[in-house]
Amino acid sequence: MLFKPELNETAKAAGRSVVRSVLRRMVSLTILLLILGGLGYIGWLAYQPKQGGAGRNGPPRDLPVPVLAATPRVQDVPVYLDGVGSVRALNTVTVRAQVDGKLLAVNFVEGQDVKKGDVLAEIDPAIYQAQYDQAVAKKAQDEAMLVNQKLDLARYQQLAASNAGSKQQADTQKALVAQQEALIKADQAAIDNAAATLSYTKIVAPLTGRAGLRQVDQGNIIKASDTTGLVILTQLQPIAVWFSLPQQQIVRVNAAAAKGPLSVDVFGNDGVTVVDTGILRGIDNQVDPTTGTLKLKAEFPNSNFQLWPGQFVNVRLKVETLPKSIVIPTSAVQRGPAGTFSYVIGEGDIATAKPIVVTQQNEHDAVIASGISTSDRVVTTGFANLSDGAKVFIGKDDAAPSADLAPRKRSRSPDAKGTDKGGGPAREGEHRGRRGEGDQKGQTGPAPASPSSGTAKQ
Repeated sequence: MLFKPELNETAKAAGRSVVRSVLRRMVSLTILLLILGGLGYIGWLAYQPKQGGAGRNGPPRDLPVPVLAATPRVQDVPVYLDGVGSVRALNTVTVRAQVDGKLLAVNFVEGQDVKKGDVLAEIDPAIYQAQYDQAVAKKAQDEAMLVNQKLDLARYQQLAASNAGSKQQADTQKALVAQQEALIKADQAAIDNAAATLSYTKIVAPLTGRAGLRQVDQGNIIKASDTTGLVILTQLQPIAVWFSLPQQQIVRVNAAAAKGPLSVDVFGNDGVTVVDTGILRGIDNQVDPTTGTLKLKAEFPNSNFQLWPGQFVNVRLKVETLPKSIVIPTSAVQRGPAGTFSYVIGEGDIATAKPIVVTQQNEHDAVIASGISTSDRVVTTGFANLSDGAKVFIGKDDAAPSADLAPRKRSRSPDAKGTDKGGGPAREGEHRGRRGEGDQKGQTGPAPASPSSGTAKQ
């Protein structure tokens, strides 16, 4: 006979199984919550020093901020106007032949410095010498005829005075003598013309400068109609620079030029070194409507030949000098929503932000019109953790931190890939110690499997 359990016992068994499953779920959920809470607490501890700047291992908040400071100084500050220009020769001449003929000799070397009056080349003078000699002979012939005519004039005048000859014949002879004298003057003019033409067979330098590349070689027929010429002479000492300034500076430049000559500096290729200093020579009489700029011309001695025609240069024009101005380093000038300001260190080494008015500034110095006195100290370095009212620690200039221009190279040894020598994962303390020693090895990876485990997997 089979035994059938009663209905109440079956229900009790089902209820106990449900209670056990609920308890297991509650225990699992509780453990999960504890784990999540622990992880959250650990993350909060790790994030707290980064967020607040002072956690369990961070520095205290009340420590002074290390900065560098400078004292304002009083000095005369020149005011410059910057421009861009090009170097041009003060004089450029294309040396051409004035007569036609065969080029017999070239007396210069390409790139040679020549002086005014030096003979650069010679043209065959045979034809022009003959023309000169012909003009000289013609004058001698006419002079001999003039002597004879003067003697005849003297005889005719004596006969006319004694009424032995006619006065008309004497007057006619007098006119012939005057005509012959005029002819001799024409002969002298022809001689001068022939002499000038003969002198053109020697091509001389019209100015002192440097010869360029030769355009005609020796032995060729050179003509006065040639447009290329023989050579181009360029005057390099002194030399000119043409540069432009905005049209807004016209009044300022004219007012400064009315007081006296203005100094002009030209920079080298680095844009910092002043290679030469000259004088402003001219201001153009109109503004270029296409660019809105005004052209100016300056003259430089160019003693070391550092300026070359066609070269583009940076130019600065000195228009005035600000006497006894307060000057601070440009690094001390800060900009905020309300304008420019500087941190001034007061009593107790407390930094206070003060608004300032900057007249002008460059890469190194800034001229202050108001806001700072010579007795103040301004902060020049260390603005990262600095705020208004913060206490500062003033360091020395020789202790200024040097910039890290390039990051250190990450090195990885062949046997150090995040594991220790025993094959297990590297300990956290060892990893931190290695990073502190400067051997940055990147992220650590999982430990390689042992030979036994590999065999078991196979």
